[in-house]
Amino acid sequence: MHDDLIARAQAWLAEDPDPETRDELAKLIDAADVEELAARFSGTLQFGTAGLRGELGAGPMRMNRTVVIRAAAGLAAYLKKQGHEGGLVVIGYDARHKSEDFARDTAAVMTGAGLRAAVLPRPLPTPVLAYAIRHLGAVAGVEVTASHNPPRDNGYKVYLGDGSQIVPPADIDIAQEIAAVPSLTVVPRPTEGWETLDDSVLDAYLARTDAVLSPGSPRTARTVYTAMHGVGKDVLLAAFERAGFPAPALVAEQAEPDPDFPTVAFPNPEEPGAMDLAFAKARETAPDLVIANDPDADRCAVAVRDADGDGDGDGDGDGDNEWRMLRGDEVGALLAAHLVGRGARGTFAESIVSSSLLGRIAEKAGLPYEETLTGFKWIARVDGLRYGYEEALGYCVDPDGVRDKDGITAALLITELASVLKAEGRTLLDLLDDLAVTHGLHATDQLSVRVQDLSVIADAMRQLREQPPTELAGLAITRAEDLTQGTDTLPPTDGLRYTLEGARVIVRPSGTEPKLKCYLEVVVPVATHADLPAARAEAAERLATIKRELSAAAGI
Repeated sequence: MHDDLIARAQAWLAEDPDPETRDELAKLIDAADVEELAARFSGTLQFGTAGLRGELGAGPMRMNRTVVIRAAAGLAAYLKKQGHEGGLVVIGYDARHKSEDFARDTAAVMTGAGLRAAVLPRPLPTPVLAYAIRHLGAVAGVEVTASHNPPRDNGYKVYLGDGSQIVPPADIDIAQEIAAVPSLTVVPRPTEGWETLDDSVLDAYLARTDAVLSPGSPRTARTVYTAMHGVGKDVLLAAFERAGFPAPALVAEQAEPDPDFPTVAFPNPEEPGAMDLAFAKARETAPDLVIANDPDADRCAVAVRDADGDGDGDGDGDGDNEWRMLRGDEVGALLAAHLVGRGARGTFAESIVSSSLLGRIAEKAGLPYEETLTGFKWIARVDGLRYGYEEALGYCVDPDGVRDKDGITAALLITELASVLKAEGRTLLDLLDDLAVTHGLHATDQLSVRVQDLSVIADAMRQLREQPPTELAGLAITRAEDLTQGTDTLPPTDGLRYTLEGARVIVRPSGTEPKLKCYLEVVVPVATHADLPAARAEAAERLATIKRELSAAAGI
């Protein structure tokens, strides 16, 4: 076993084109570090519907140039088998370590395979790449990004010519082509022949952002903005300037791209502490709202001054500051209500883990509504889509332009809504209160467990399947669904859904991180605005109890 492992590592070393990972691997071989080598050579990073994502480093279980070149060769072979010989593949990248190298390698492989390749001019938001695919008539697109993952990670996201991310069976077909690449020596990689795009694609994207706003709408809301050390700042500032909003006050420490993300433990606005600097800036400048993008700017987080001044929105005065993050479900409902108020037509869609409030809003407005599996790859494929969102801060407000989540246009639209409400002497929280009185208070929460050992997740799922709970928080489970079987409207996925009287729970492994995620929602009827504080307290208590009991049932 030891000799076989060393031999496999040496074979990998012989064809690794990257001096950094070659040096790293040579040191591991020289030190005969069997444990570390085994971790890197225990299999291969699997290409799935999220493409590739993993820790940077040498070996087939890490993200590196060898893995990326193989992935690009497999994608090229797949595209040619689909009849796209000579077709255009457009490539974007973020500012993470190795992103530019991976983008250049992809362009070289596509060119060598007889396809045309065009690379965006510099690190830009993922939505610009998603837009460019359809704008340029490409047969596919690749975005090199690990989104909001830790600094040591990178990833490889694949879109097809419709501008949306791959779904089965394309992922399986591409994975088979990747597995069929015998070695890097058979992959032609010319040193030139692809196009580096100029700013005309970005200019076209920015021109398109104007379309999400109502002509002549108020543009007065003042914002604090953080790019979270990512690539969103320049594009968002340009979009806000075009729209005529006041220039956002920047969180200077996080404004410029930095692949080490020095001020945050995780570069994700949802993670504890990630928004601390933005809130400090807000206390200094007193804006109407705080906006954050994740590092590749496809997600948008929104924070507001809390009416009860306690920062966590539960009214008990124990929060640590007067600004609080709105949940993705709250922003999702606000944007939906704004679009309905503007007379939007078309289908409203969301993933099954998002709040059922969207369905109520769509129903009252007489609009079609659809639920999909988790991920924008599914939401983007809904027929007649007008608006789609996912609770993890992803919003698609201009599906004709970007068939994916877009943190830039979402930021524009929520700032327009804040401006409209400001002109009426109201806030986003006032509109949320109105929605609760109209449709019932929809309160959501999440139980998220990050693990080192993936077997913990498998064990928890197995335990819930073998010994499913019959009630949670005193609410009877009226329906328990194992989503691996699929449903009338959903293809199979690894997940469990429990419907309770006045609540809903979904449990699933994360598709992009080593996490078990449990999505909780309770719905409490509200008669009048005066009943809201009591309803919120009831909902918070019920969510806490469900979280505790579900955790025990899953053994986590």
